[in-house]
Amino acid sequence: MTGHHAGPQSNADGSAAGSNSSANASVNSFERALESLRAGEPVLVHDAADREGETDLIYHADSVTPEAVARLRNDAGGLICVALGHDVAEAFDLPFYSDAVDHPATGDHELGYDERSSFSLTVNHRDTYTGITDDDRSTTIRALGEAAAAPEETEFAAEFRVPGHVHLLKAAPDLLAQREGHTELGVALADAAGRSPAVVVCEMLDDETGAALSPADARAYADRHGFAYLEGSEVLERVE
Repeated sequence: MTGHHAGPQSNADGSAAGSNSSANASVNSFERALESLRAGEPVLVHDAADREGETDLIYHADSVTPEAVARLRNDAGGLICVALGHDVAEAFDLPFYSDAVDHPATGDHELGYDERSSFSLTVNHRDTYTGITDDDRSTTIRALGEAAAAPEETEFAAEFRVPGHVHLLKAAPDLLAQREGHTELGVALADAAGRSPAVVVCEMLDDETGAALSPADARAYADRHGFAYLEGSEVLERVE
């Protein structure tokens, strides 16, 4: 991934978009994102400037190939996580990490962007070796997507081992009505697309600054690769 790419594209005729065309573009972007998830393609979602201010590269979990893992680590560069719907995580008896670990470091801290972290356990599928290779991580991630589609048929501990190399995130019980992080945004998009509540999220970082990739550069990346780009506010408008 390279940083500081060209900014947002202007209209073909150079004119400013009106409110109606902006609204239509928002609807079209949202529908395009849903189609992308159904087709196994990634989408980019920026949460909000007053929250984390990050853009995540997001795939539906059961579409993640070794090539997708390579894109996540090379083009995004953040932490590759699988976000699960709250009910699915509960069915698998997955706790929030801060509740599961008895250590003083889990207490007395404040997040600048939210009330709590979504982190749960880290896992490897039992068919993997080290768990970190592109093949191994894609095996784990796809298995999580399949398990999320039928949690009642999955004996989680028989399929996955802890600790591992795939970080799990547990969505808030009331999803976006309760929390507006990438965990909830991604799961909400999967729900809207008619897919199981399991998505991969990975923060996009700027190679030059080491900071979060700016929305303008993230949108330019999406444009270059033909991927859908959404603001978190667009997801909130469509699914709430």
